[in-house]
Amino acid sequence: MIFMKPSHAVVPLNGDTLQLPATKGEVHYEAELVVQIGRDFEPGMAVDELIDVYAFGIDFTLRDVQTVIKKKGHPWTAAKGFKNSAPVTAFQAFPGAQALLEKDFTLTKNGAEVQRGNIRNMIFGLQDIVDYVGHHYGLGPGDVIFTGTPEGVGPTAAGDVLELAWDGEPLGKCTISAVIQ
Repeated sequence: MIFMKPSHAVVPLNGDTLQLPATKGEVHYEAELVVQIGRDFEPGMAVDELIDVYAFGIDFTLRDVQTVIKKKGHPWTAAKGFKNSAPVTAFQAFPGAQALLEKDFTLTKNGAEVQRGNIRNMIFGLQDIVDYVGHHYGLGPGDVIFTGTPEGVGPTAAGDVLELAWDGEPLGKCTISAVIQ
C-alpha cells in the first residue's frame, strides 16, 4: 500500500510536544525506517546508488478515519496526511542496505518498548519498495519514503512520550498532546 503525505506532515523528532488531532478518534503510532533519495531513479538502479541518507520516523495514523475510508475503498490520505503526522529523526549518511541489516530500531512508549524492527523482516524489501515507487510515480532528489512498520502498532494518549532508537542509541522523541483516547 502506497500513500502520500504532504510536506506539512513532516516535522523534526527533536523532543518537542506534538499536537495531534483531538476530534478524529484514536491516533496510532507506526515506527518506520525512512530513506531519502539522492538522485533521479533509473530502472535497475540499486538502492545503494539511489539513497543518500536515512532516518527513522513515526507514521501517525487516524485509525478510526482509516477504518471508514478503507471500507469505502478510498485513498488513505485523510488518515495519514494530517499536520505533524510524520515526525522524523535527523538524517544520517546511508551506509548501504547490507549495513542496515546488522541493527534493530525500536520505539518506546513511556519507557516501555512497543516496537522493534529490522529491515530483514520487512514484508517488502527496500529494493522492492524503491523499484515500485520509482516505476509507478518516479523518484528524484529529496523524495522521502517511509518503508513500513513492524508489529506492535498501537494507540497514543495525551502525555505519552515516544522515543525512537537505533541499536539502543536514542535518536529522537516527542510528547503527545491533544489526542482523544
